[in-house]
Amino acid sequence: MTASSDEALILRIANGDRMAMQVLFARHQVKVFRFVLRLIGNEAAAEDVISEVFLDVWRNAGRFEARSSVSTWLLAIARNKAYSALRRPRSEELDEAKAETIEDTGDDPEVAAQKRDKSELLRDCIQRLSVDHREVIDLVYYHEKTIEEVAEIVGIPESTVKTRMFYARRKLSEMLQAAGIDRGWP
Repeated sequence: MTASSDEALILRIANGDRMAMQVLFARHQVKVFRFVLRLIGNEAAAEDVISEVFLDVWRNAGRFEARSSVSTWLLAIARNKAYSALRRPRSEELDEAKAETIEDTGDDPEVAAQKRDKSELLRDCIQRLSVDHREVIDLVYYHEKTIEEVAEIVGIPESTVKTRMFYARRKLSEMLQAAGIDRGWP
């Protein structure tokens, strides 16, 4: 285990190392924030959840048992905190487009515009999925988690994750076809 691995950082955090906490936060904050934002759709609430997630990490780093990767552990904590936030009253909605603002600078302007349009349509279609389907799509495609890791994060059997993925992809395909979008990118 290298000194900068996530697991090593957790051990250092458990011993009160603030610098290790800053490194872990910098490494995972954006991905965890986007995951939470996609689940709850409110930027201010997502920021509050992120604060709670990393405060829990600071307080409970000594309890990390390394049965999963640190990123899986963080997403599981974030998921639980996000669902708690969803049970609280909501204030203002956030435009999903703010969650993903990365542009490929290698494309010419026309191709970039086509990709942006398709990307916005895809995000809109994902938002129209049920929460259960949206969650597994987000974890698998945006966070590159395996079926096993998704099952652990969500707390359901692997077969249920596979079933949700199947139906979510089928529904997405139907919505995209209805919008006149083929499977390829420009």
